[in-house]
Amino acid sequence: MSAEKITGDWEKKSFKPVYWLEGEEPYFIDTIVDYAEHHILSDSEAGFNLTVFYGRDTDWATVVNACMRYPMFAERQVVLLKEAQHMKEIERLEHYIAKPLGSTVFVVSYKDKKVDGRTAFAKLLKTKTELFTTKKLYDNQLPEWVSQMVEQHGLTINQRSQALLVDHIGNDLSRLRNEVEKLSVNLKGRKNITEEDIETFIGVSKEFNVFELQDAIAQKNLAKAVRIIQYFGANPKAGPIQQILPTLYGYFSKIYSIFGLENKSEQALNPLFNRNPFAVRTAMTAINNYGYSGVEKIILLLHHYNLRSIGINDTGTEDPDLMKELVVKIMA
Repeated sequence: MSAEKITGDWEKKSFKPVYWLEGEEPYFIDTIVDYAEHHILSDSEAGFNLTVFYGRDTDWATVVNACMRYPMFAERQVVLLKEAQHMKEIERLEHYIAKPLGSTVFVVSYKDKKVDGRTAFAKLLKTKTELFTTKKLYDNQLPEWVSQMVEQHGLTINQRSQALLVDHIGNDLSRLRNEVEKLSVNLKGRKNITEEDIETFIGVSKEFNVFELQDAIAQKNLAKAVRIIQYFGANPKAGPIQQILPTLYGYFSKIYSIFGLENKSEQALNPLFNRNPFAVRTAMTAINNYGYSGVEKIILLLHHYNLRSIGINDTGTEDPDLMKELVVKIMA
């Protein structure tokens, strides 16, 4: 079951009495709840038949009483319980969930975690509700998700721009959606999102970012790497060391894994680098420049400097100086 399947059923006027939405990824839960709040009922129906509760501010008895009401001047009523994870004695909803009212659409938003699957309440949810469980997308799933979001807005985006967007924002789907919407507005009818658009409207430099730093290290271009680090030093929000080092570690860990593969063709390596042929070619450049022992050394250095960046075995070296020292040792 997906968020699109649930809202698609609702568009077709197909409803279940109880929807239980839980898990770690709030974006999909919010999408469903927003649709339930603004689209199941018409504006005139919502005035009498839409009730919204928040877990911190209500109790199970009040919610059940609302669910047991019959709709006024409409086929159904909608009851939303937002932030249900904060409601005390939420298991007391079990009697209503076991025998819900057919004319009520009861939607429960239980974010950031799941009900303990070993409990009788969890077993009841599995059998008596439309149970929707979310989990965070893996980093390697983000590019495809962004591509789909861009397509939904009638736009296209090249892989470099997509990588800049994903790396800058990370695994925050709501913010990624908002940035795509911002780009859609600012493109003013143009359909292709470029690196210049990412720089102008989102504030990510196309020349000074972690991907350019990766490439500089892969190509053993010390002068370029130092220029990027100096930019990060003058613009700390553009490239904090706590973001750069894990990204570099993930990148070179992928390169390290290539040595264990029998098939090292570009086609075989594409999935490893989110189907970005430019990234594959750069990775092969790194392999040619450093070899197995050199890439292994990079990974060990990144671990060492990550510890120093949080104050372990370091007396307070500034982040830009740490980064310069790191790239010099990598390329030595």
